Amino acid sequence: MNYFDLYTSGELLLRVREAYRRLAACDLCPHDCGVNRIKGERGICGAGLRPKIASANVHHGEEPPISGTKGSGTIFLSGCSLKCVFCQNFPISQFGNGQEIATRELADRMLILQKKQVHNINFVTPTHFLPQILAALWLAVPRGFSLPIVWNTSGYDKVDALQLLDGIVSIYLPDMKYSDDNQARFASAVPDYCLINRAAVMEMFRQVGHLRLNVSDIAESGLVIRHLVLPGDRSGSRETLQWIAANIGRETNIALMSQYFPAHQASIVAEMNRTLNTEEYNTAVEALEEAGLENGWVQDLDEERGAV
Repeated sequence: MNYFDLYTSGELLLRVREAYRRLAACDLCPHDCGVNRIKGERGICGAGLRPKIASANVHHGEEPPISGTKGSGTIFLSGCSLKCVFCQNFPISQFGNGQEIATRELADRMLILQKKQVHNINFVTPTHFLPQILAALWLAVPRGFSLPIVWNTSGYDKVDALQLLDGIVSIYLPDMKYSDDNQARFASAVPDYCLINRAAVMEMFRQVGHLRLNVSDIAESGLVIRHLVLPGDRSGSRETLQWIAANIGRETNIALMSQYFPAHQASIVAEMNRTLNTEEYNTAVEALEEAGLENGWVQDLDEERGAV
């Protein structure tokens, strides 16, 4: 069943109503802030009732089957439930830069991007605006919206919230940032990261399975896991990659990323105030190979940038 079927049956509207109901004492993410966002109260993510976006543009920098030849229709949502000291998008995620818009306008942006012939609509950091995105979809479908939806998330998600997306999201693109809760608490200010993140990824996999491409090598559905290697092995790469192989499968598509640099507050944090060195990244690449994870993409490490 896809979102058009859900729209036709009335199930999509029911999910919109259920998602908005949860805003009255917001429990969409694992923080369970309990604030009444319908009345304008704001919790850790900083989000209110109306969707807030920083940009909605054609983007060519995602993984090859997502960007494809025509680009991904990327919509950056403002705010975040994590407080990563190294966030590269911190003006959007931490400072909340962006514009509050009506849900109907969010639907308009989706349709405008579709007219530009992008391969998909890619919601970045969408967790805290799940109800508004569902509502925008409900408004967009009768106007001809038909693209796959990419859920580009930190991975700090609740299973029961993700279940509202079953049959709606085609491609899940979660982070798996840490294998140690202490590191997650230190660098991202979130508790119980590993249990929550792993349960969320398992639910995403249950919904969409492994990545599937069309005849043009464009993603139609499935799971792609991103893992950013952190200096000092704060990301616990070997443990995370072994867990993926054992629990999701060696067929899993992994995007192993070397692009870390000390953005935001990381420049004043011990061991995070530098880029990766070659040995650190090579160790993560070796761990990927040892886990038997052969599908996906390994980002190049610039030797000069990685030197310490």
